[in-house]
Amino acid sequence: MKNKYSILEKGAREICHILQKKGYIAYLAGGCVRDLLLKRQPIDYDIATNAKPEEVSYLFPRSITLWKHFGVVRVLTPDGEYEVTTFRSDGPYLDGRHPSSVVFSSPEEDAQRRDFTINALFLDPSTNKVIDYVEGQKDIQRGIIRTVGNPYNRFSEDYLRLLRSARFSARFRFKIEEHTLKAMKELHAGIQRVSAERIRDEIVKILIEGNPYFAFLILDETKLLPEILPEVSALKGIEQDPEYHPEGDVFNHTILTLKYLKKSSPVLAMASLLHDIGKKQTITYSDRIRFPKHEAVGAQMAKQIMEQLKFSRSDTENVVWLIKNHMTLLQYPQMRESTRKRLFKNPLFPLLLELVSIDIQASFGDLSSIKTIQNDYEEFLKETPKYEPLLRGKDLIALGFSPGPLFRFILNEVENAQLDGNINTREDAIQFVLKHWQPS
Repeated sequence: MKNKYSILEKGAREICHILQKKGYIAYLAGGCVRDLLLKRQPIDYDIATNAKPEEVSYLFPRSITLWKHFGVVRVLTPDGEYEVTTFRSDGPYLDGRHPSSVVFSSPEEDAQRRDFTINALFLDPSTNKVIDYVEGQKDIQRGIIRTVGNPYNRFSEDYLRLLRSARFSARFRFKIEEHTLKAMKELHAGIQRVSAERIRDEIVKILIEGNPYFAFLILDETKLLPEILPEVSALKGIEQDPEYHPEGDVFNHTILTLKYLKKSSPVLAMASLLHDIGKKQTITYSDRIRFPKHEAVGAQMAKQIMEQLKFSRSDTENVVWLIKNHMTLLQYPQMRESTRKRLFKNPLFPLLLELVSIDIQASFGDLSSIKTIQNDYEEFLKETPKYEPLLRGKDLIALGFSPGPLFRFILNEVENAQLDGNINTREDAIQFVLKHWQPS
């Protein structure tokens, strides 16, 4: 059975075939060609052609013209959606993102406007020949990230490319070419001209696409990190107790956690990156170096950072909860049964367990306590049906209680008693309530 990616490739080739039958040039373009040469599975396919947007739309009635001025049409097929772009040359980039003018042109001129040589390749699906005007194949073979043409021009056209170069370098484990790296270091402040939403999306891609540890070392080396995440950069030099943190200061620990992210969700990745963000503000020196309440301070800081980067409210709340609770499992042996089970019931608990595991692996490394908690959690999951609430608000009303602040307190205590195993039935819960509280 063909997987969805091979189906996507089939659809892209079919679009090219239809365009070529009508006499147009049509190539697979950009990242999908790079990935095919690297023997990686492309997750999407883009097509470049000399057909004008209106000609593409005519040939493919099920399509949407996204930016006619830029020659971009999205073609909708049963196999997927594909962006079909007319070969073009770009005028000056006056706003740091969009060209002031666009001229439809040739494949060679189109390649010259692209960001990096490895992303400026075309593939003719009728012959499977790679069309390379920028020595992108050679850079793939040598493992190099290099801009197309002058790096100062390429980065100044769109400063987000500064972050993209770090992402591609880490993802493919390619070295950034020396002139490209030099330009990154000198132009780092330009990233401030990029919108928070685009920076957010690039940070997430860096964190989840592979090898984020190496990417953040590049961001640090090029001075991009203090531009986009100054709170993380500020963790440099914040000492930690070497008994618990032989890896070094808080910055080293934070970056090291990124090594242990495995196919991470954006929420877990951001929580890992920001979990100790409050340590600079809470460091104390007594019998040893401590950071009292750093998780609470860090949760508030993370909320501000996530909001500044325009993360969704849901993602922000989830990251804040994980950071606020990432120290709670240290108290696991002393926890009441109800407290443990209340944690287990939280849908974010698997992520919390993973975050704490990553935190430990990046420090003293003893995961024995995590294995115990994992075993208890798995046992809890087997018994989950037992823990449906025994009473709800309507039941308290039926008992004569008036809605108000006492409702939440009573229901919470009933649930604690249930999770502790002291009550097991609805009748037990009613007797428990009537024994401790009187209806108003």
